[in-house]
Amino acid sequence: MNRLTGKFDSLHDLIAELKEMPQFKPQITHWHTIPAREAKYAEFPGQIHNKLKQVFLDRGIASLYTHQAESFGEIVKGNHVVTVTPTASGKTLCYNLPVLQRLLEDDSARALYMFPTKALAQDQVAEVNEIVNQLEMDIKAYTYDGDTAPTARQAIRNAGHIVVTNPDMLHSAILPHHTKWVKLFENLQFIVIDELHTYRGVFGSHVANVLRRLKRICNFYGSNPQFICTSATIANPKEHAERLLEQKVSLIDKNGAPAGEKHVVFYNPPVVNQQLGIRRSSVLESQKLASLLLKNGIQTIVFARSRVRVEILLTYLQDQTKNEFGAKSIRGYRGGYLPKQRREIERGLRNGEIRGVVSTNALELGIDIGQLQACVMNGYPGSIASTWQQSGRAGRRQESSLTFMVASSNPLDQYIIQNPKFFFEATPEEARIEADNLLILIDHIKCAAYELPFEKGETFGGETLLEVLEFLTEEKVLHQVEDRWYWMEQSFPAHNISLRSAAQENFIIIDMTEGSRVIGEVDRFSAPTLIHEEAIYIHEGIQFQVEKLDFEEKKAFVRKVDVDYFTDANLAVQLKVLQVDKQAETKTHDLQYGEVTVNAKATFFKKIKYRTHENIGSGPIHLPEEELHTSAYWFSFAEDILENRSKNDLQFALLGLSNVLVHIAPLYLMCDPMDIRVVPQVKAIHTKLPTIFFYDRYPGGVGLSERLYDVHHELIQQAKELIQGCTCLSGCPACVGPIEEVGLAGKELALELLSTLMIENNTDSVH
Repeated sequence: MNRLTGKFDSLHDLIAELKEMPQFKPQITHWHTIPAREAKYAEFPGQIHNKLKQVFLDRGIASLYTHQAESFGEIVKGNHVVTVTPTASGKTLCYNLPVLQRLLEDDSARALYMFPTKALAQDQVAEVNEIVNQLEMDIKAYTYDGDTAPTARQAIRNAGHIVVTNPDMLHSAILPHHTKWVKLFENLQFIVIDELHTYRGVFGSHVANVLRRLKRICNFYGSNPQFICTSATIANPKEHAERLLEQKVSLIDKNGAPAGEKHVVFYNPPVVNQQLGIRRSSVLESQKLASLLLKNGIQTIVFARSRVRVEILLTYLQDQTKNEFGAKSIRGYRGGYLPKQRREIERGLRNGEIRGVVSTNALELGIDIGQLQACVMNGYPGSIASTWQQSGRAGRRQESSLTFMVASSNPLDQYIIQNPKFFFEATPEEARIEADNLLILIDHIKCAAYELPFEKGETFGGETLLEVLEFLTEEKVLHQVEDRWYWMEQSFPAHNISLRSAAQENFIIIDMTEGSRVIGEVDRFSAPTLIHEEAIYIHEGIQFQVEKLDFEEKKAFVRKVDVDYFTDANLAVQLKVLQVDKQAETKTHDLQYGEVTVNAKATFFKKIKYRTHENIGSGPIHLPEEELHTSAYWFSFAEDILENRSKNDLQFALLGLSNVLVHIAPLYLMCDPMDIRVVPQVKAIHTKLPTIFFYDRYPGGVGLSERLYDVHHELIQQAKELIQGCTCLSGCPACVGPIEEVGLAGKELALELLSTLMIENNTDSVH
């Protein structure tokens, strides 16, 4: 430590002292050090064009990493490829090298690059153009997204050798207007898909159908492009790529890139009430750690699980550091910010003007944001894969880095923090999609019919194509002439179909403080709980109160306020079983999977005071009920469980067990915990038995609850271990839930219920 300034001279010095600092040491439950890794090199392949090789030599790249060379070799053989290596391992070269090589050999060749976000696309074009300028060749690379000027679009369609876009633009602006892109589709040789792991759940299921449409159009124009994919580490990269592309792929997963020493620290906030098992707020502990790093000159990224937490943490950090850095040195970053704001923040991080950023997982992807040295995660990100992605944003250029994972009180966080072996030794989760989800499939069959008429015998996904075509003909959406089906409506369908959500409309947020301006947006499912009337909506650390929510027009009108609380809404849910698709029986309970309808209604909201997080008021929410038809898994108990207990006790037992299970479920799913919901019922409508339901929070479902059905017994075992391992006496937020929710015997009752489930684990399945 520098005695004059009272600050540490480097991250290395701070790391050395941190382990012994009395204010932090008791909370550090595990310190994991990953040693620096040497690079593994391979010679440039013999086929590489001399001009291209010379450009890399001039940039100081005398050889390739082994995974780059292996990827190039597979592509030269004509195989579809997925390369899976960690953040900052040079995956970009895995596709730029073969694409530029082909363009040097054949000027008429074309490539289409697809990135999940505009920011990533713009990053990549800048990198490609740097290489192209050094090559001194007439190769043109352009981004084609919503920000592209109309005057530039025609030039891109005609002259672009490399067109860089995102799935939304491909879906709504390129494929429906393919006749303007004849030059691209006739000569398309490569389709590059970066960040493959992001295409999962609803988004991935939509993108799988967009790719079906893309291949259909390529086939029409006589091209048969190769797919080059890259991904962060997931458990099933080859299977996921093959389900997404519906093609066989070669997997390259032996990383040859170097990496600096990495420190991953598990940090559990101190217990402030032993009996109730209540810990100090993870938000306040994250703020404390981030402040320490920032005040010692260490550029830091803080990740939070929700928009609200991002804004709360941003407010606290700006308050604490404004005298040293000024408010503009610490910024927020999340969905809902307008594109211009996001580009400005990315630039500030790269050039060092911004010392700290608080983000949702929006910055988890590989956007170039410079040489961050430290990462603080407020809560477990929800999956092992996401945790490594977020941690990888620090120390990107082979330097040492420090990551803190600060556990919240929720059961999943507590399970991970208390079982570091599980985290560091487990494989990352599987990415799952359901491309044949009927609602999603019908949407894309409409889009495909608009693009090209369907012919008899043609395939598009599952075996349901003919049925869907006949249904759409009856609905007068399509018109059949002999063995062809034509689009017959006036408007084109892609315009009304969002790839990012199951519901098609977002709500826009309009600030009425001075005039009228749009400041952000919220998806339809989140609107009733985030922007109901009287809600406090926080944007870039500024509080706004929702004065009016126009549900029909999808608009929320807000005004700037200065209050010392935020709001949290309650959702009441009713659920009915429509159909059972799979079932299994044990001696103690029945297990089923099938289709359900869910009716959800936001009922009331609480006002939560800043810093103390106490409840200081509440109010009703008057909004219409939402209905959702989706897939679910559920298990029912025999009537005689907890025989000597009251109905009230049974309700507490079911609620306590549900609270644990819903938090453990993401251990098996690569999803946000909000994507799967749980509903305990003391008397289920269809059987009159005590039942716990899990349902996918998307119309039609995307395979999450089906996966939970498959791992039911493992889920139950993990729940038992978590509850038994918790140090509280009667129940707490880290296991079955707070005593106010589950009663004084909540923990004991949940364990009794679990013991009935675990008497018999052998199932006789009936499908």
